[in-house]
Amino acid sequence: MTEELRELQALSGAVFADSEAGIPMPVSYGNDPGAIASAYQGVALCDRSHWGLIQVSGGDRLRFLHNQSTNEFQKLQPGQGCDTVFVTSTARTIDLATAYMTEDTTLLLVSPSRRQRIMEWLDRYLFPADRVELQDITDSMATFSLIGPGSLALLAPWGVAGDWPHASHQLLTLGEIPVRVAVGSGLALPGYTLICDRNDAASLWKLLTDGGAVPLGTQGWEQLRIQQGRPAPDCELTEDYNPLEAGLWHNISFDKGCYIGQETIARLNTYKGVKVQLWGVKLKGPASPGTVVTMGEEKVGTLTSYTDSPEGPFGLAYIRTKAGGAGLQVQVGEVTGEVVDIPFVTRGYLG
Repeated sequence: MTEELRELQALSGAVFADSEAGIPMPVSYGNDPGAIASAYQGVALCDRSHWGLIQVSGGDRLRFLHNQSTNEFQKLQPGQGCDTVFVTSTARTIDLATAYMTEDTTLLLVSPSRRQRIMEWLDRYLFPADRVELQDITDSMATFSLIGPGSLALLAPWGVAGDWPHASHQLLTLGEIPVRVAVGSGLALPGYTLICDRNDAASLWKLLTDGGAVPLGTQGWEQLRIQQGRPAPDCELTEDYNPLEAGLWHNISFDKGCYIGQETIARLNTYKGVKVQLWGVKLKGPASPGTVVTMGEEKVGTLTSYTDSPEGPFGLAYIRTKAGGAGLQVQVGEVTGEVVDIPFVTRGYLG
C-alpha cells in the first residue's frame, strides 16, 4: 500500500497491525463505536486492500469458474457479478468469494487468508487445453468498501444509481480517478465495493472521507461481520462444514449442472441432510470460539466467533438443526445465551 495512503489513515488516528495476509492494515481509528454506528445509519469506509484480488482471463474463463464453484457463471454478462463458494470435492468450504465480470476478465475478491490457496486450487484444475490465465493482482490494486445507507448519496454525483443489482459494477471516473464501483459492501448492509489502481488509493480515500465517509478499521469490520453473520475462513468456513450449513444457500445454483462438490450439495438438499446451521447467539458474558454450546446436558453446537458489541457480548455458532433455532436458550460454557437470526445467511429449510 502507498505511504501516502498510510499517512492519511494515520492522520485519522489509525493504529496498524499485520493482517492475516501479512499486510499492515488499520486495525482501528479509535472511533469503533462511531464508525460502526455510521455503517448502520450513515456511511463508513473500510480499507479491504488486504483481501485477495485474482484476475482470471482467457476465452474459457466462465466455463472454468462455472465448474469450480457453486454459483452460475455461464449466464453472466460483462458488468454483472455474483457471490460464489469454493468447496472441496466433499463440499467442505474453502472460501466465500465475489466475482465481477468484465469484457475480457473475471475478478475474484477472496478472503485475505485464502488468497494463495484459491490461486493454487484453481491452478490445480487447469489443463493445458484450457484457455485460462490466472494472475494475482492484489499488490497492484486497492479495494475499499463503503458501508451504510449513505453510500449511494456519496457516489450518486458520479453516476451511481440505486437500482443496480447485487455485484453489478461499472468502471467510472470519481474525480479524476478510474474506479470500478460494484454494488455490495461485503456485509448484509447497503454499500459498494470500490477497486482502483494502488497508485490512486490515497486520492480515492481522501475523496471519500472528504465526502463524509467515516473510516472503519479491520477490528470494526470484524465486529460487523459477526453481528451480520457473514461466515469467515478458519471460523465458520472450514472443512468441518458445508455451505448449506453456513447459510450460503443464496450463493448456490441447484440447477447449473456439475461442479466440484455438486453431488454432495445436491444430496444434502434433496434429502434434507443439513445437520447443523449457523446462528447468532446473544450472550450474557464473554465466551471463546471453540466453546461447546449445550441445552441441559446435551451438546447442541459450537461457538465459532465472538465479539463485544454495543448491545453486549455476541457470537456465531453452529447449532444442531433438530435442536431448533431462534429463541433457543442455551449455555455456552459457563455463559447463558439466546439463539437469534442473523441477516447475512439464508436457510433452505429448518428440518
